[in-house]
Amino acid sequence: MIIVCPSCGKNFDVDENLITNKGRLLKCGSCNHTWFFNKNASEQTEPLIDKPANQKEILYKDENIDKSLRRVPTKPGSELIKYKPKYNFTFGKFLSYIIVSIITFVAIVIVLDTFKDPLSNIFPNLELVLYNLFETLRDLILFAKDLN
Repeated sequence: MIIVCPSCGKNFDVDENLITNKGRLLKCGSCNHTWFFNKNASEQTEPLIDKPANQKEILYKDENIDKSLRRVPTKPGSELIKYKPKYNFTFGKFLSYIIVSIITFVAIVIVLDTFKDPLSNIFPNLELVLYNLFETLRDLILFAKDLN
């Protein structure tokens, strides 16, 4: 069954067996809006006061809801729809960024060395800078060899 968040309009595919005939409290994983969903009601109930999701209780204006369901305490982890942010930064990605940075640095040094003569008119100390960059690359290579 497709359930639409009344706050942000995001669609969620929820198993119909997870929602009882009396309804269930749902929490949007995108905007953290919490509302009571009743699959038997033709139109969904709206909260009387739209409190943030971390509040202890939520009040509803629909009089047809059972009195025991009007004040539903929200407990962390009891939501039907949960949202987990994706954080995929790993050590492998960090290493790939380092390798790309080194390759880019080497490519810049090679391009500067290739166009050394025309660029030395604009940058008078370019030859000294290139010599220092080559020495830095040589030091990096020796450091990598010493690690083995």
